[in-house]
Amino acid sequence: MYRALTRDIEVVVEPFYLEEQSDPDDDRYVWGYRIVISNHSKEAVKLVTRYWHITDMNGIVDEVTGPGVVGEQPHLKPGDTYEYSSGCPLDTPSGMMFGHYQMETDDGELFHVKIPAFSLDTPNLLRTLN
Repeated sequence: MYRALTRDIEVVVEPFYLEEQSDPDDDRYVWGYRIVISNHSKEAVKLVTRYWHITDMNGIVDEVTGPGVVGEQPHLKPGDTYEYSSGCPLDTPSGMMFGHYQMETDDGELFHVKIPAFSLDTPNLLRTLN
């Protein structure tokens, strides 16, 4: 698992390879990831937007932005948690992702919450170190 803490908002990511949705013979590799966002702060926040920076093992970058996550813009009161799952396809058997959420306090203050970098690796991937 991967963790990041920004302004007492914790983001925990657990990636997993989806073998049944992947087709290595067709250069299609798919991962799912489960994210838990916990509000340990003393103020309520709303997740307004997301930003993802996705890099495959060839260094090809894809950036994804949009409102909320999985069609929702959750509002987290102090002590609340929000969990969701999503996925990421790549053309290579390995890659990495990181990003941030834009949050808004009830007072209208906007700030970014870090999503930790995490690796996407197929099981039994052989790596060569140079």
